[in-house]
Amino acid sequence: MSSGGVLGVVGGLVCLLAVIVLVWGLSGYNRLVRQRNQVQGSWAQIDVQLKRRHDLIPNLVETVRGYAAHERGTLDAVVAARGNAVMAATQGPGRAAGRPPRTC
Repeated sequence: MSSGGVLGVVGGLVCLLAVIVLVWGLSGYNRLVRQRNQVQGSWAQIDVQLKRRHDLIPNLVETVRGYAAHERGTLDAVVAARGNAVMAATQGPGRAAGRPPRTC
């Protein structure tokens, strides 16, 4: 083999090695871009969920306010019933029904 033939084979191998390194580098770059896009997509999904939660808070507050009004009415009724029961227990069986006290 002549020196020109050996030089051509070595040059071809160097070019092949350069192409392999270039393909490997581009593949790695594409992988990094894909992963970056996945991370950005994941953060976007988190932002959507946080916005959805934020938008639901006023509805939750209104629901609690409505239930608080109902709860206040229920509590007032229970307190009144308890007061009537305590009054009935202390005054005897006839007084609780609004009957006048018995006199002999």
